[in-house]
Amino acid sequence: MNDIYAQRLRRLREKKIQQTQEKYEYEGCLDEDDYGRIVPTFAWHIIANDPDGSFYGIDGWTDNICDLLEHHDVFIDDDDAFTGRWMYFLSKMRPHKYKQSLMPPELEKQIDYYKIDAGIGFDAHFCPDYRIGLELGWKGLLEKIDFYRKKYPEKKHFYDCHERVIKSIQVWIKHHIDKLDELAQSESDAQKKQELLVKKKVNEHILNDKPKTLREAMQWIIWFHLVSRTFNRDGAGGQLDTLLEPYYDHDLKAKLIDREEAVYFMGCFLVNDPAYWQIGGPDANGNDQTCELSYIILDAAEKINVSLNLTLRVHDKMNMHLFDKAVRLLVTYKEGWPRFSGDNALVDGFCRLGYDKQLARQRIAVGCNWMSLPGMEYTLNDLFKINMAKIFEISWQTMMRECGYPELGGDIGTYIPKIKGTKQAKKKEPAVALLWKIFSEHLSKAVHITAEAMRFHLKIQPENETELLLNLLSHGPIERGLDISGGGAMYYNLAIDAAGLGTVSDSFTAIEQRIEKEKKINWETLDVQLRTNWRGIDGEQQRLMMSRSKHYGSSQEGTAWAVKISHTFSDLVIKESNDKLKFIPGLFSWAKSHLFGRDVGATPDGRRFGDPITHGANPVPHFIDDAASLSMSTAIAAVQPGYGNTAPLQLELDPSTMGGDPVEIVKTIILTHFDLGGTLINVNIINKDVILAANKHPELYPELIVRVTGFTAYFCMLTPEFRQLVVDRIVNS
Repeated sequence: MNDIYAQRLRRLREKKIQQTQEKYEYEGCLDEDDYGRIVPTFAWHIIANDPDGSFYGIDGWTDNICDLLEHHDVFIDDDDAFTGRWMYFLSKMRPHKYKQSLMPPELEKQIDYYKIDAGIGFDAHFCPDYRIGLELGWKGLLEKIDFYRKKYPEKKHFYDCHERVIKSIQVWIKHHIDKLDELAQSESDAQKKQELLVKKKVNEHILNDKPKTLREAMQWIIWFHLVSRTFNRDGAGGQLDTLLEPYYDHDLKAKLIDREEAVYFMGCFLVNDPAYWQIGGPDANGNDQTCELSYIILDAAEKINVSLNLTLRVHDKMNMHLFDKAVRLLVTYKEGWPRFSGDNALVDGFCRLGYDKQLARQRIAVGCNWMSLPGMEYTLNDLFKINMAKIFEISWQTMMRECGYPELGGDIGTYIPKIKGTKQAKKKEPAVALLWKIFSEHLSKAVHITAEAMRFHLKIQPENETELLLNLLSHGPIERGLDISGGGAMYYNLAIDAAGLGTVSDSFTAIEQRIEKEKKINWETLDVQLRTNWRGIDGEQQRLMMSRSKHYGSSQEGTAWAVKISHTFSDLVIKESNDKLKFIPGLFSWAKSHLFGRDVGATPDGRRFGDPITHGANPVPHFIDDAASLSMSTAIAAVQPGYGNTAPLQLELDPSTMGGDPVEIVKTIILTHFDLGGTLINVNIINKDVILAANKHPELYPELIVRVTGFTAYFCMLTPEFRQLVVDRIVNS
């Protein structure tokens, strides 16, 4: 690579690490995507429009984003081909996600009872169609707004607010143009002066006109993404290689660019923000989309080697050379990127909802665990989760009360009642079949309550958090004069995720094995141990016995329970759908497995009160000795929800323990998992000794990147709790 470009990218990488450290010093640990946000260089405060100190509705959001953009500082870096960085997180600055007085009391009560992770009023997770913006430019978008404002004069205010936002974006861009001109006029170095003038020219052109060159297209995307991130953390990207391919091809033919410069541009683009971009995969007709830009994206990622969220789509006609390169980068750099999504299961699953394959292939991986149709679909991905371990705990307690076993007094873990004589008159005998019946009933109620919470979200969201940015790059909102959350979208597909599958399946398996088959413990004794956090008579001995029962992933019995639970959950979610709203099941805990564990007492699989529940669809970490085997891949493929959303396979692999070529082993696991019906694979390739040392002294490992779950992050930026979450998965795998 050209030495100048290589040096610039190297310095940008060093600055990125420094900016991350500055964020840590300014805000403390951040348990989320690394983001491209930097520490604010100017002071700004929200404009409240409600007595509760928050802001709501189209006016509140318009006033705040416009005021912020019009006062936003500029960001220009000599090494960067592009300008701009975001500094404030508008949606996080609100003290309330929605007006709490609107919440129906009974719904709130039920959400709390089941400890449902309900993202009411939270930022939606869906994907814009950047083609709309690139084909129109800011001026074209303004003209589109004006056209529909004249067509629907009764919705004038809706259009006026969107127009205000675009004009404020242009003001922010204009501030950068002015600063670039000022810097160029005072610059004595001819080369630096020329580069400043080029940046100025790029921004001047896209201030109104649609982009023509690759550099202009990338800068336009950056501007939109910076504002959308600032607005409500929109992290979705798109199909990056095909999106930019026409501009790259145009520039090559016009001899405006060479490959090395394209790699440099892409490196700067990826440093700007670790958005979720997909590469490769099929087009609507199933043909492979790999192009030269697919390789350029990977080459640029290799050059900068920072926190990234790239996904390669694996399908039947995949370019195997691109696949090999992607896996080699994953294994070589050990930074958790790229990820891999499985086309066949995702497409077939989405078609089960009534959509055709051409549309299903356009639904791409652009989030932690989620898929989206760019610009067409309103989703609530990764926002509403059911803690199945909590459902199990409630079900266990319900069964024992129905069977005449009293509730035990005292604090968990401190009160140890006598084993004998605690039973009241029995109404029925406890049994696995009875427990399953009660669990299914409670799970059904929890799914329905979650669906009701999502319907409530849709009811209030247009007047709560209007999607002023994503409306612009979606098919329908501007054309209809309706917010995408309130009738503007083409499709409404709402995701309900379940967490703790391994905890629940192993609990059922352990009860069935140790109580009903082997009779090594009885119901009453286990009940006491669970209520007292295994501190009853012989508690630790009995806990170890239960924990060493058969497991999901390593036994037919355990996996059969996991499949049964997953399929039951999926059926319950699908039943909530109607012609307008489709509910889609998924298995994903994000990084909340430890948070969910705090709400759940001891469980029959040997887990203690407050310990994390199992991550996503993964079996318990120690379910098998050889983490690089295909056992986990096979197990998670078997429990896929089956309707187009994912149950990711999270792998933690140490190359030194693989006993072969790590690249070939990882390739085999990926292909096998997807052949079996898997949907998404997240992999950490890491040395266990390194992660243990970094956990003790994270400040000594500022460059260490790990895949926490669906996202990558700098290890030193995570809280001790999140670091331990990753460490436990790696060390116990």
